[in-house]
Amino acid sequence: MNENLFASFITPMILGLPLATLIVMFPSLLFPTSNRLINNRLLSLQQWMLQLVSKQMMGIHNTKGQTWTLMLMSLILFIGSTNLLGLLPHSFTPTTQLSMNLGMAIPLWAGAVITGFRNKTKASLAHFLPQGTPTPLIPMLVIIETISLFIQPMALAVRLTANITAGHLLIHLIGGATLALMNISTTTALITFIILILLTILEFAVAMIQAYVFTLLVSLYLHDNT
Repeated sequence: MNENLFASFITPMILGLPLATLIVMFPSLLFPTSNRLINNRLLSLQQWMLQLVSKQMMGIHNTKGQTWTLMLMSLILFIGSTNLLGLLPHSFTPTTQLSMNLGMAIPLWAGAVITGFRNKTKASLAHFLPQGTPTPLIPMLVIIETISLFIQPMALAVRLTANITAGHLLIHLIGGATLALMNISTTTALITFIILILLTILEFAVAMIQAYVFTLLVSLYLHDNT
């Protein structure tokens, strides 16, 4: 039971070679570029959504922060499309792997922090010690603020991993319960199937929301350091 429950989180292999790289690259094929003068409906919808998100997310940034726009928009597209593709049957979701999410979170967080220490050294150091702190509490507050700073990328990665993994496990468990109840009680199986449909719709929303939250938090970390 445990093996079947967590089988969807195992990296797929063919001839002993992991397919994670190909799976990670696949979402980029879903966002083609067009050389036409007038775009079709799909590209127009894609561009409209990107403009809406970028305006809402990058409007608080100054000129230096807005240079990250392309990277952050690519990030939200990648995470969102990867999460949605993971909801397809017999598919693999790379964002359920904590190592991959840390691989995205740590470089982006480090880039934002390094940018802050480079451009706003005094302001960045001032975050470690709030103004008006009593002298006996200074060492403890510096330690607490340092820990809170270094825990930010871990929180980003764990939040994304936990939300996507929990949703997949719930779908798997309720789907298995629906199949088991079909031979016992048709009415109960129908109710469970309706719950499964509602949960799947919720997971579509969670997939997009988690992509937005991950990118928004990176944007806020950047805003604090530019």
